Amino acid sequence: MKEKILIVDDEKEIADLIEVYLKNDGYSVYKCHNGMDALKYIEGTEPDLAIIDIMLPDIDGFRICRKIREKFYYPVIMLTAKAEDGDKIMGLTIGADDYITKPFNPLEVVARVKTQLRRYVRYNGLTGKKTDEAGEYDIRGLCINRDTHKCCLYGKELKLTPIEFGILWYLCGHQGMVVPSEELFEAVWGEKYLDNNNTVMAHIGRLREKLNESAKKPKFIVNVWGVGYTIEK
Repeated sequence: MKEKILIVDDEKEIADLIEVYLKNDGYSVYKCHNGMDALKYIEGTEPDLAIIDIMLPDIDGFRICRKIREKFYYPVIMLTAKAEDGDKIMGLTIGADDYITKPFNPLEVVARVKTQLRRYVRYNGLTGKKTDEAGEYDIRGLCINRDTHKCCLYGKELKLTPIEFGILWYLCGHQGMVVPSEELFEAVWGEKYLDNNNTVMAHIGRLREKLNESAKKPKFIVNVWGVGYTIEK
């Protein structure tokens, strides 16, 4: 079955260009040129991945991403003409999985789509393969199960995106050890870590919110300044 990709961009030429390249790679594509149409679409249909421009004529892409994250975990890639770190951190903080700055190479977009879909399948346990010996960790009331892709805190299920699940799973699997940001990024994202990459920090911040813990007095994810992150034994 063809994977469904939603493209939300008011620049029709850009949306059409991405559509051509994605269709050539075998994907099914649906396009929206404004935010309201996009919101209507995601209410009635669940695509496998969404590519959303931040700057839209009616409502911004951040709002659409937030709406998606109220119900769904599928990957979201944000598009923007701005290269500012603030926009990137905002997008990642509200649940986006990746970020592409215009102008871009359409082949890069296709490559990013493939990467996100592979990661989504991997962290939702659909491959039938396990890369870790343990299938479940239970750490002081935080229980995470890779087979069911469920995470519970004191018996209450947490809604985690695949990236958030991957980060928490990797840290639990290395409990008691400090995991450098570079290692965590390359293990979860499967890409080379670049200097000044705020992606890990943004996702850790969102994960802490869901765990109801502060950075100053964390119950689970401890920041070892200048080194990385750890879940203490």
